Amino acid sequence: MKPIHHYCIATGTWFAAHGMQHVLFAWLVAMVLREPPGMVGVAQMALLAPVTLLMLVGGGVADVLGGRRVAVAAQMLAVLPGVGLLAALALDAVSLPLMIAYAVAMGCAVAFLTPARDSLLNAVADGRIQRTVVLVSLIQFGVQMLGFLVAGMADWVGPEAVVGFQVVVLAGGVFAYSRLPAGPALRFAFPPAGELMASVGQACRFVLRSPVMRPVVAQNMAMGVCFMGSYMVSVPLLIREVYAGGAAHLALVNACNVLGLVTSLVALLFVGDLRRPGRSLLIAHGLGSVFLAAAGLGFGIGAAAFCLYLWGVCGGVAMSMSRAIMQEAAPDGQRGRVMAFFSFSFMGAGPVGALVCGQLVGAVGAPMALGLASAALLAVVLVVAARSELWHLRGGWRAAGAQAA
Repeated sequence: MKPIHHYCIATGTWFAAHGMQHVLFAWLVAMVLREPPGMVGVAQMALLAPVTLLMLVGGGVADVLGGRRVAVAAQMLAVLPGVGLLAALALDAVSLPLMIAYAVAMGCAVAFLTPARDSLLNAVADGRIQRTVVLVSLIQFGVQMLGFLVAGMADWVGPEAVVGFQVVVLAGGVFAYSRLPAGPALRFAFPPAGELMASVGQACRFVLRSPVMRPVVAQNMAMGVCFMGSYMVSVPLLIREVYAGGAAHLALVNACNVLGLVTSLVALLFVGDLRRPGRSLLIAHGLGSVFLAAAGLGFGIGAAAFCLYLWGVCGGVAMSMSRAIMQEAAPDGQRGRVMAFFSFSFMGAGPVGALVCGQLVGAVGAPMALGLASAALLAVVLVVAARSELWHLRGGWRAAGAQAA
């Protein structure tokens, strides 16, 4: 089996488990424990806060110790909170503090696994970065949609069965990562803290000085606040408060969103590499803002699911183009750290988005919160389009990034 196949299997296990976790976590906190909007935001923030604190460190560790070693260890770490949650469910001991502890542990695993996984992609891409990003993303989100559907059965089969299956899937991913080529590693011991932070700082400066990567990161940060906060907090509360839905409804809208991602990724595979990735990124974000706002207009659960499907279509284009731009521009020796900074700009902004969206829902309701978040992201897109090179970007962005080093 080729390395790209092992890579797709390994990353697919994580996204399947993540799909189950996303639905089940929101269902347990918002619909079983019936926590108020502010506390739903706090719980989701706990899932993202470790990413903010540790993602850049995780990128430095992946570059120094090797992506495969870090990915195996991080996925093994992700198995443990699942086992703990399974035990709590069996003992009927689920509470908000326990869910927050689970979220923090999973967030720590994400902070190290994400940059390690990204650092391995270039080694299995065989020179076709944009196409490989699209292919891997298609597989990832395809299995994530299956994870949503599995978690949607929690009302009937019980959450214990869903969490147990999640643990098994994650354990399978550990084996798949272990089959990948080891890749380069600078050393086999954990680097000193000072040296590690200096290397992380070097990669951050490289990104911020690049006329191509800097606006991508700016949009990523805005998307983390506006879109991730809406996805993790406002949408579940919209389903609970406006549509009186449960786990099945939450799984439905999440599956429709990911189906949109898969739709655009399949289209990109047939179309091939886009000649203007920056322009495609900007247009996708702008249209996505409109569709997200439309989901909160109150035309029924079916209309909301369709709007979130269209939002996902835009998200698939935006995600692929932004990641492909960053992968091309990152130098080989810093790819783990550069991609960690890229992921950090999105996921690190997530805790702020979760907290802000939780407060917004409590103050003005879920529909208005979705509208305000969409308007804010659209404003950022317009500014970036007017003041950066992304609109006119046509290939050769790796050279543009290298000139800023």
